[in-house]
Amino acid sequence: MPSAGGPERLRDVEIFADLTGGQLAWLWSVTERRTLTDGEVLFRDGEPAGHFYVLLEGELLVTKRIDGREELLTRHSTRPLAADDHDAKPPAAHRFTGELPLLTGGGYLATATAVGPTVVLGCARGVFLDLLARCPSVARVLLPVLAWRITSSQAQASGRASVQALGTLAAGLAHELNNPAAAVVRAAQDLAPALDRLTGTASTWGAVADPRQRQVLDAVLDRITRTPPAAGTDPLALAEAEDDLTDWAARCGASRPAALATALAERGLDRCWLAGRLGELGPSVGCEVVAPGLDHLAALVEARALTAQLQEAGPRISALVAATRDYANLDRAPEQEFPVVDGLEATLAMLRPRLTGVRTVRDYAPDLPPVTGHPTELNQVWTNLIDNALDAMAGTGTLTLRTRLEGSCLAVSVGDTGPGIAATALPRIFEPFYTTKDVGKGTGLGLHLSYRIVTQLHRGSIHARSAPGATWLVVRLPVAGSRARCPITEQGGPTP
Repeated sequence: MPSAGGPERLRDVEIFADLTGGQLAWLWSVTERRTLTDGEVLFRDGEPAGHFYVLLEGELLVTKRIDGREELLTRHSTRPLAADDHDAKPPAAHRFTGELPLLTGGGYLATATAVGPTVVLGCARGVFLDLLARCPSVARVLLPVLAWRITSSQAQASGRASVQALGTLAAGLAHELNNPAAAVVRAAQDLAPALDRLTGTASTWGAVADPRQRQVLDAVLDRITRTPPAAGTDPLALAEAEDDLTDWAARCGASRPAALATALAERGLDRCWLAGRLGELGPSVGCEVVAPGLDHLAALVEARALTAQLQEAGPRISALVAATRDYANLDRAPEQEFPVVDGLEATLAMLRPRLTGVRTVRDYAPDLPPVTGHPTELNQVWTNLIDNALDAMAGTGTLTLRTRLEGSCLAVSVGDTGPGIAATALPRIFEPFYTTKDVGKGTGLGLHLSYRIVTQLHRGSIHARSAPGATWLVVRLPVAGSRARCPITEQGGPTP
């Protein structure tokens, strides 16, 4: 690794290639050279940005912690490999880093770590700004790289947002499918032995009962089937009714009295009711008829209950699949007319596991016209806005979704009762890389991407209003058939 060479060694770096000898000497005198060992961190994500760094020798790994994972963003090297030139990375982009936070006055946007022995040139913020003023050729190289980095970061964030949306979709779908799918599995497992029992009891009952007695039992089954479970039953009273029915059926010789007793007690049908109905079998009928009748009744009730579980779970699964299709807009044209409320509801269905403990208020105006656009992209916007609202409320509060027609624009408002956004942060929330979340918990691009989808792809507008306990994100979209853009407007007091 070269350790000497003085100012002239800087001429090998493209950003300094056109500097005069005097400019190089000045730059050499006001900067510092720093040698990093393998694995040494040059700067960390979120730290206040103090320096612009130029890579003189070696390699830097640029990573960012996103949702608990350390993700590789790019690799800067003085000897780059083909794999390092992702997204049409300009060669000059390998040789410097840290310019964006210095220009915007924020913190570093990622973590840079040395790979092997590495030498960098450190340029303090004041020197960096002076360099741009003294040496216009530096800006001519730096600005195209800066534009590429912003574009590349947005593309990567968009990809991550899509993956996160798919993750949200998968997690929500898995959570919601768990109960009906488990019901199907349990019912399928129990159905085969239940049918075997039903076959056996039908044979025994058919052998001992005459046609009239079979009609009596059919009428008892019909009454049980048509009676819904009783609401608000006292658990203690329910248990007593089950025990009473079980004891009575056992005395009559039933082999599975508990299953029948549970089904009857849940419907508010007690021992007296069952004894009275079975009394219609005949005044002289003994246990040799009643017992097979009770066993066959128990088997019929069990089989019908399992069938009902399957019938209930099937439509629930179909409804979830339909909600998933609506959220992802499968098999739909890229641009179309569609009702916005459908996308809001599909998003709520996908985020249902996160809504536990949160009160959801739907305030949809009736007879809203459709909008024209890209449903999938707008669903990503709704996901970002609702997800941020839920984060702000930390699992408790009120989420409000409101739709209104405002002239030729349809306004969609997402409100939460969280602590609010600081007044100093509010004007910046749609800026790229700006986030109010802790380091590692956000990319700072979710709202920026939402802004681009709404304003550039749909000719709409998006703005935020916030106070403690009342934060609103308002999206305005042109209705179908309107070519006008939707401006930001303030209406109706503190809430949209």
